[in-house]
Amino acid sequence: MSKTETAEVKNFAIVDSAESLEAKIAEVKEAQKIFATYTQEQVDKIFKAAAMAANKQRIPLAKMAVEETGMGIVEDKVIKNHYAAEYIYNAYKNTKTCGVIEEDKSYGIKKVAEPIGLVGAVIPTTNPTSTAIFKTLISLKTRNGIIISPHPRAKNSTIAAAKVVLDAAVEAGAPAGIIGWIDVPSLELTNMIMAESDIILATGGPGMVKAAYSSGTPALGVGAGNTPVIMDESCDVRLAVNSLIHSKTFDNGMICASEQSVIVDQKIYKEVKKEFQDRGCYFCNPEETEKVRKTILINGALNAKIVGQKPVTIAKLAGFDIPAETKVLIGEVESVALEEEFAHEKLSPVLAMYKSKDFDDALAKAEVLVADGGYGHTSSLYINLGTGQEKIAKFQAAMKTCRILINTPSSQGGIGDLYNFKLAPSLTLGCGSWGGNSVSENVGVKHLINIKTVAERRENMLWFRAPEKVYFKKGCLPVALDELGTIMNKKKAFVVTDSFLYKSGATKCITDKLDEMGIQHTTFFEVAPDPNLASATAGAKAMRAFEPDVIIAVGGGSAMDAGKIMWVLYEHPEVDFLDMAMRFMDIRKRVYTFPKMGEKAYFVAIPTSSGTGSEVTPFAVITDEKTGHKYPLADYELLPNMSIIDADMMMGQPKGLTSASGIDALTHALEAYASIMATDYTDGLALKAMKNIFAYLPNAYNLGAEDPIAREKMADASTMAGMAFANAFLGVCHSMAHKLGAFHHLPHGVANALLITEVMKFNAAHVPTKMGTFSQYQYPHAFERYVECANFLGIAGKNDQEKFDNLLKAIEDLKTTVGIKKSIAEYGVDEKYFLDNLDAMVEQAFDDQCTGANPRYPLMEEMKAMYLKVYYGK
Repeated sequence: MSKTETAEVKNFAIVDSAESLEAKIAEVKEAQKIFATYTQEQVDKIFKAAAMAANKQRIPLAKMAVEETGMGIVEDKVIKNHYAAEYIYNAYKNTKTCGVIEEDKSYGIKKVAEPIGLVGAVIPTTNPTSTAIFKTLISLKTRNGIIISPHPRAKNSTIAAAKVVLDAAVEAGAPAGIIGWIDVPSLELTNMIMAESDIILATGGPGMVKAAYSSGTPALGVGAGNTPVIMDESCDVRLAVNSLIHSKTFDNGMICASEQSVIVDQKIYKEVKKEFQDRGCYFCNPEETEKVRKTILINGALNAKIVGQKPVTIAKLAGFDIPAETKVLIGEVESVALEEEFAHEKLSPVLAMYKSKDFDDALAKAEVLVADGGYGHTSSLYINLGTGQEKIAKFQAAMKTCRILINTPSSQGGIGDLYNFKLAPSLTLGCGSWGGNSVSENVGVKHLINIKTVAERRENMLWFRAPEKVYFKKGCLPVALDELGTIMNKKKAFVVTDSFLYKSGATKCITDKLDEMGIQHTTFFEVAPDPNLASATAGAKAMRAFEPDVIIAVGGGSAMDAGKIMWVLYEHPEVDFLDMAMRFMDIRKRVYTFPKMGEKAYFVAIPTSSGTGSEVTPFAVITDEKTGHKYPLADYELLPNMSIIDADMMMGQPKGLTSASGIDALTHALEAYASIMATDYTDGLALKAMKNIFAYLPNAYNLGAEDPIAREKMADASTMAGMAFANAFLGVCHSMAHKLGAFHHLPHGVANALLITEVMKFNAAHVPTKMGTFSQYQYPHAFERYVECANFLGIAGKNDQEKFDNLLKAIEDLKTTVGIKKSIAEYGVDEKYFLDNLDAMVEQAFDDQCTGANPRYPLMEEMKAMYLKVYYGK
């Protein structure tokens, strides 16, 4: 290409014709030639930057996709976008894709990776942003250029997603034209991409995928999904039904691995049907079933009007009404032949239900359903793993599908890395030769052969992590501090506290002990009640000047949180705060790797209030003073090395702090106990903390230092609750409280106190809109967990519902005893200001790090409703 031609390529701003597309293809190919020379280090830097950028834009892109297509659910598309960035990055961050990637000198074999060239990517309307993120990321990781053909009904959101990745990649060093797209999609231009690319990544309808394979260009396409599910007589019915609902309602059933038909053994059919009904599903009567049949297919093809729509909308299209909150619309049918409309892929929360005589009959039905349009894709079986291994073997042998899922929701299970951690994460699911595809596994960076994969549901490793040393007992402070001199030989201590504690002399007992040991010290006391990044930066600057080998944070949560941030900035001044604050779905799969701490300084936390638990947690909450946003940071590198819980440091807490911090600790315990990540190791701590708080908070509030035992027991409760939520994490009460505090300057403990019982009622719903996603969380059971709390606390009732109600009453009574008001309004928050900022507060609360561990995954409208109830005290 001449210099003149190169200049002409760059003049095309909008790709809407064959000429402009030809120029764009040339531009991407030129960029790819340069990119092909990059090292692994350069590629990985670009890959990471692009993943982080996409991750940060997950909510705006999700909203844009739903608004543009009219399909799906914003909150679920947020998960898809998050997954496409975080899980894909986590899966391939350490994969070598440049140069020598494998070598065995003893056998004399070496494998060298070279990029293919130009990837032509067809993006579906069902997943317009997440698929774009996924395909651009794996193209960048493999040094390929990519040009995208969006679906005409989703072009704006697809292009927006591609642009986010492109801008971040270029900023990180990628060639400027490495990602391109068609601005005005057409069949002509899509065919042109297919003809001129080096490989095609095709995701879409059967016609589009067939065109990709017929183009003459190598293609990685995916077949249609028509996933059958067998529920064997030995299965855990509650697990099976709730897993299926969790999957089938995800983004209104638009993931191609979603269950389309369930085949239930006749011995458990009634039990399964009742569980579906109890969980909010609607069974059509014969007349309604016939109406839905006529709505599923139009002229033999799937009716586009039902794709990604709610059950209530589909029922209205069919000509009848069902409850608005219906989760899945179910038709009980008998025929598995193609003539039965329910036997087809429906891409919506519509499910066919069959009764089988026995396992062989179920297997025969499933085989026909797979043949009806699901060859190669996904099949699912719910069964007792202990007794059902022979049946599993028969199932895997009979199913011509590349994903065979055991006891797993198929939407989330099929895409990988959520319910089985060796099944590769992907948003393009190959169907092998059975589905007319060139790959038989989840598409990633390398695909050579058909692979048949059997993935059983597994719970990932859990953990319990606490500071290396936790010292407690009234009067223990000087004995514990003695280790800094006698054992550790520390020379310089940097004390972090607030001005009130400093000026009142509360830190003198610490500095006197340091003097006694000959440890040089200085004190930073400019920590505000809501510590901000500017204060933390100033403290870190002072640390760098002083060069301490031990940091001692003294105070409430504010001082300890600020101290943790200063610690990070002192040891790693190069870190980016917003990167540290990036949200994650799973702390083990986060895009950002927290820096290693403790290389320069040992961190000691000494609380003076009984509430935050920060002295034993890997969390820190800090405010960006420029935007007003509160950011909860979370990483186990932030765990203090030593925690000293001495009630003598807490005797002077004023009533307001005692009240707010005490209910904050109760909220920690309640949320940790209800969390989807709760374990036996955290449960005991949470329960004992609750018991202490109910028993001792009133006296600690009313008598203060006059009842030192109450003070000490509250100190123990705070730390135990802290250890519980340090490992089980929190929930939406804290998500919402963080934003309530940030927007309206309510003390954190007060914000939690106002919200906690409303959140508990929300979580306790027997049929929640959505449940949390974590492999150990099998079905909604927050209500039962709260009843266990009531039982442990000795709160009686004639039945579980009454026990739960009495627990809520006990909490409200405790709040009243310690002076907590009944509503946000009573704290002087202006109604107009509250309502004007409500939507922004809701979205930020939804995006808060604490939301993910909540047992009920919230919709934003549900969080908004809770805020309104608590504002008015209803």
